[in-house]
Amino acid sequence: MKRRLEDARILMYSHDTFGLGHLRRCRTIAHALVENYRGLKVLIISGATIAGAFDYRARVDFVKVPSVIKLRDGEYTSMASHVDLQETLKMRQSIIRHTAETFQPDIFIVDKEPMGLKGEVEETLHYLKARGTTLVLGMRDVMDAPHLLEAEWKKNNVLQKIDQFYDRVWVYGPPDFHDPLVGLDVPPGVRRKMEFVGFLQRSVSTQGAKSEHVPDEDYLLVTTGGGGDGADLVNDVVSAFEQDHTLQHKTLIVLGPYMPAKERIQLLKRASKIACLQVIEFDNKMEELIAGAKGVVAMGGYNTYCEILSFDKPALIIPRTKPREEQLIRAQRASELGLVDMLLPEESADPKQLAAALKRLPTRAPPSASSEIMRLEGLVHISRIVGEWFDDREQYPPLSVVAE
Repeated sequence: MKRRLEDARILMYSHDTFGLGHLRRCRTIAHALVENYRGLKVLIISGATIAGAFDYRARVDFVKVPSVIKLRDGEYTSMASHVDLQETLKMRQSIIRHTAETFQPDIFIVDKEPMGLKGEVEETLHYLKARGTTLVLGMRDVMDAPHLLEAEWKKNNVLQKIDQFYDRVWVYGPPDFHDPLVGLDVPPGVRRKMEFVGFLQRSVSTQGAKSEHVPDEDYLLVTTGGGGDGADLVNDVVSAFEQDHTLQHKTLIVLGPYMPAKERIQLLKRASKIACLQVIEFDNKMEELIAGAKGVVAMGGYNTYCEILSFDKPALIIPRTKPREEQLIRAQRASELGLVDMLLPEESADPKQLAAALKRLPTRAPPSASSEIMRLEGLVHISRIVGEWFDDREQYPPLSVVAE
């Protein structure tokens, strides 16, 4: 029986400058929480241009802030080219603060960026901390290579600010898979707050219409996530089919909504000449496509990796290696444990090598046959933790604090 929480409120922040990973992770957590607790309301602040393309369960909603995109060199620009970046950031910061003031959350969960994009959440963290809101930072299993993360965080004193503001740090992976802060000089206070909750399990939604893109026959699935940097992967797959005509397995390719138009048009044109390839741009029910596939080819972002484990699918990971090394580190660790096969981008660029890997994929053993690192307990643990916090609030209500 579901437990009822009277007017409990959780606010989530997802900066969403590149891809769909942050929003999809927040949405997964939000849906699990409202599923477990009647009366609980979750509001997600998102910068994703297509945040409205997804279905949301009752008592889960989102507030859209102006979109900022991350360029390949790591710099940012406004999605609206006529609006200055600094102006966009000011609008985002104002909307985030106003949303927190109006919604008055009991818990605020920030995804990945401790102070938000360019520090846009810091003012809101000050405000909510003064009011007794429980502040949570959620981290992926892998953040980035230590030297890259340290360079990014050191100049803004981020680790010290995590210690200052946050009550808890959730790591969305098991402790024996990877430590996201390995190689950094982590304050003892931050280490004490860290809790490895486990990977976030995915399931096929039973609500709403089914995906119209699931093929009738056995198929391989190629997915690039958001697709902003996925053209190389799709190009390699199409090249393998072009050069090896014995490669005949039905293959569904999802380009991703953020793939640049020029690359998308070229890939669609080439793929249309190969009978066994089916190409679509986007599907908001990726879980269905992965669940139905005989094998998955992906870049290995966090959400896709969780889906591969959740649905126990043979997988070939071809990770992005620049400007971040997150996907590379995750793929290397998963490959080392026997959970997936991996090709580096330079190996994938060889059509013969990729064709051979694609032929092996449908008969590869699933992840469950390969390793013990299969625990997908994140949503269960998060729901338990949140329930305990609300129990404590009912027993020991926080003192109301008036901010200066």
